[in-house]
Amino acid sequence: MQLPFPSEHRFPLILAPMAGVSEAPYRQVCRRMGADAVLSEFLSSEAIRRRIRTTLEGAEFEPVERPIGIQIYGADPGAMADAARLITEHYQPEFIDINFGCPVKKVVQRNGGSGCLRDLDQVDRIIHAVIGATHLPVTAKTRSGWSDETRDPVGIALRMQDAGVRAFTLHARTRTQMFSGRADWDEIARVVDALDIPVFGNGDITSAADVVRMRDHTR
Repeated sequence: MQLPFPSEHRFPLILAPMAGVSEAPYRQVCRRMGADAVLSEFLSSEAIRRRIRTTLEGAEFEPVERPIGIQIYGADPGAMADAARLITEHYQPEFIDINFGCPVKKVVQRNGGSGCLRDLDQVDRIIHAVIGATHLPVTAKTRSGWSDETRDPVGIALRMQDAGVRAFTLHARTRTQMFSGRADWDEIARVVDALDIPVFGNGDITSAADVVRMRDHTR
């Protein structure tokens, strides 16, 4: 399977995008420590579209951080396409990642992040819009569903693969779980079996031993 970034490892590791954490100094440390790729903090497509300076600064990176993905979020396909186009033209990361996973209220109440999981047709439209606006690989990060009642990680993953994403990251919790309970690594394993594109597991990785356990649990 083709990764959206160069890597010599059979089990590549990437830095998860985290607001307030995944800034340039931390990304550089992670690259020096062996991360195969890093991601920016998630950036608002509307703010990128309006060229808000502080948001655009979040898309800046040093050459030593490559390979890097820029992560964007939003509910409007047009704004997402404009953001992808600007990022492609001005920053040229290795790939663009779409955030369908953030559970924070101020993001979800505008149907961004995991709020999109309440309307999978809109998810399709967003993915198609972003892919149509860039020549870069487009990837997606999401959760297992909005709630336990709508939990369907394999169905969601297949739908995003069919829409054209080149790699898929699953945080194996629902939005309503936020960060409580345990991530269901069995769900990651089922997604790995179902998809033909690279799958990255996310959730409850706090040590090198956890990385090995997830690898063994999901491959």
